[in-house]
Amino acid sequence: MTRLPPLAAVRVFEAAARLENFSRAADELAMTQAGVSYQIKLLEERLGAKLFARAGRNRVLTPLGRRISPRVSDGFAAIAEAFALARSEDESVLTLTTSRTFATNWLSARLGAFQLQHPGLAVRLDVSDAVVDLEAGEIDIAIRGVAKRPEHAICHFLMRQAFTPMASPEFLERHRLATLEDLRRVPRISPHDEWWAQLLGEDSAGSGGVRFDSQTLDGQAALAGHGVALLSPAMFPREVASGRLIAPLPDVAYDRRAFWLCYLPHKRQSPKVRAFRDWLLGEVQSALAGDPHAVLDEPV
Repeated sequence: MTRLPPLAAVRVFEAAARLENFSRAADELAMTQAGVSYQIKLLEERLGAKLFARAGRNRVLTPLGRRISPRVSDGFAAIAEAFALARSEDESVLTLTTSRTFATNWLSARLGAFQLQHPGLAVRLDVSDAVVDLEAGEIDIAIRGVAKRPEHAICHFLMRQAFTPMASPEFLERHRLATLEDLRRVPRISPHDEWWAQLLGEDSAGSGGVRFDSQTLDGQAALAGHGVALLSPAMFPREVASGRLIAPLPDVAYDRRAFWLCYLPHKRQSPKVRAFRDWLLGEVQSALAGDPHAVLDEPV
């Protein structure tokens, strides 16, 4: 690799040569005139050639300095253009990561509205239950369900999850569910989930039924009439509104985890991050208006 002189000194030379004045270069670079003189001297010693000469009380470019000055200015202009392009490309794509349940059951149906408001911004959605390291720099925003407020990031509370027994109308026609005790006598989907223990006690497992590892699959099984599932109504708004899923009991169990929107501190002024943050916080408040299950109450 070609060895370059100190870039700080080169930057000072570019300004002094372009302005043809050490004082004005110092003002532009927020330096002292003595600092400018020192950097020019350092650069000349590294090159073994003079770039400026005295002309009375002023400094003027030597023939060598005058020959290289335009090329140095062009080099800094190219660097500025490259970083401007990088900023432009970065601000045109918003990369999100979130869990399968939140992406499938809540976010995906609403992203179209955000895109209509921001047609120049492309959204790239990474759907994974694995926690992505924001420090790696590939993700702008993470939406995660975690037990406590994440550290080392700016985080905004979205909602906690309240789970209530839900089933299809066809299932409820075959099985009367009037009390919590009735749940012990019917097929339950994912009966070993911790929320069943909250509702029915530690001896609630083992009633039969299918076992899945996600709310999305639990909900699909309940819609198909395979049993009663503990579901978060906020994650199934269309199914609840259409009557395809019914909550026959008022009882609720709360997950110890809550959903948070998180991003790194250096992205707080990013227009794309601010736009999505403000949109999503407003969307959550609008979608959960009335909040019958108190999911907008931040857990202590």
